[in-house]
Amino acid sequence: MEEWSIKQWEAAVQSGEQAAFYLYTPICGTCAVASKMMLIVEQLVPQLQLGKANINFVEQIAREHQIESVPCLLVCNGGKVTNKIYAFQSVPFLYELLKKAID
Repeated sequence: MEEWSIKQWEAAVQSGEQAAFYLYTPICGTCAVASKMMLIVEQLVPQLQLGKANINFVEQIAREHQIESVPCLLVCNGGKVTNKIYAFQSVPFLYELLKKAID
């Protein structure tokens, strides 16, 4: 999964296509588990624009979307954030969620 800047996220949103932005911090244990899940999901849904960022470097995104905790997955469809996921329950859960976003 590629590290995205704020500009890359904004370009993905403005494209109107489905995209997801995974936000994490490097010292978060839950984020480490979620990161492994996201690497698997990325392989299962290759047609989805998917990026990640250390939330410490994209504070503007955190404020704009009122991110409450990490890990967080912002799912965008049609130029708007349609889902904000905090509970990364399982790979099948994430796969189904993102598969719905692209169908």
